[in-house]
Amino acid sequence: MSEIATKFDSWLEDGSDIAALVMRQWLLPIEGKEGVIFPPTYAKPERMRDEDWTGYNIDRFEDGTNVCQIDSVGSQANRMEPIFKRKKYRHLVPQIVIVARENGQTREVHLLDAGHRAADAIVRFSTIGPQLFEAFLAFQRTGNAERLARIAPTSLVFGSWDSRATQAKLPRIVRSVIRAFNVQAMHRSAQYSTIAGEILEGSDAEVTVKGPKAELGLAHVPAVMTHGGVWIKNGSEIRRDAVLSLVPLRALCAESGQGEDTLVLRRYILGVALVAFSAPPETCLREGCQVVPDKSRPAELSLVNHDGGRDEWVLTDRDALAFADEAAKAFHVQQPSQSAEWDGELARTVLGLNEQQRKELLRGGPVTRARLEQVSSQQSTRGRGTTGRNAARAEGQGAVAEPDTR
Repeated sequence: MSEIATKFDSWLEDGSDIAALVMRQWLLPIEGKEGVIFPPTYAKPERMRDEDWTGYNIDRFEDGTNVCQIDSVGSQANRMEPIFKRKKYRHLVPQIVIVARENGQTREVHLLDAGHRAADAIVRFSTIGPQLFEAFLAFQRTGNAERLARIAPTSLVFGSWDSRATQAKLPRIVRSVIRAFNVQAMHRSAQYSTIAGEILEGSDAEVTVKGPKAELGLAHVPAVMTHGGVWIKNGSEIRRDAVLSLVPLRALCAESGQGEDTLVLRRYILGVALVAFSAPPETCLREGCQVVPDKSRPAELSLVNHDGGRDEWVLTDRDALAFADEAAKAFHVQQPSQSAEWDGELARTVLGLNEQQRKELLRGGPVTRARLEQVSSQQSTRGRGTTGRNAARAEGQGAVAEPDTR
């Protein structure tokens, strides 16, 4: 076995002293220092007054400092995961595509784009759903992660929760978040001026933000003092904090339970995680928010021990890919021979069940047409049996039987 394939084995052994690989990376607006960027906007919490809500997630502290969320953990994961569709990395993971045919239209959904990964509804109501149900169940019962790794390894790397079925929780191995510190919230104003409205009504086109004229673009529509981004002023900083946690990785085991098989599995998942951790990230987070590494302040990479000790570490994208290549070959990654098929009729039928039926269907096994018929049949049999017992009891008491409404 090559030296590359075994270089991280000390990280993967049970009882290893190493807790995580940690990175801090400083970023700048694409415009340069003291630029303005636009964080994500959120609905106003009920407890806040309209005039106090900027639309951004900014935590303010008594000492005057503040922290603004620029890209959440979930959002970062959703940006990192699709890199495995790129030509450079796509051989590392199975390329699972689910084909949905509805209303005469066809849509293809890549598993790497599914919001809840292997636990997403697009998977549950597809032909690959039963395989992933069994994979989650194996992990939940014994920690066997091999079945998931064969189909959806990024669900292990970025985490997943099969909350609607097996209840299996897969903690994130790779976690990343971008925050800005000590920013100044800003506002902006603008106005849409209608040409069509002026032609229709002359120079007296209405100025309004509501109503049919505004909806149709036949009115001048002002937008005054709306959220205008945050100023990365002198003394502010944008920072990406990323962690590759080795604790959940070392909890994974192979189906056979054999030590060597488990080591091969862990190497493979570590390879995928290292590539995700080190690959050049997307710079454009959203309109008005493009950030790049601050070349004047190089990223810091540390190997952190359980006792708190830290050692500087160097990891390049090339090194990560070289290791991942070797690990993927040893794990025998296989690409699917065909796409999975989405069953929209099955999803609609399940949607029509009552809460008890849905829960029994989802948690009792994979969602298939056969199991749907089985659950419906069992519910019907229970209903008849209960009514019969009530009738017999009532007859013995000389009373009229009442239907069981419990």
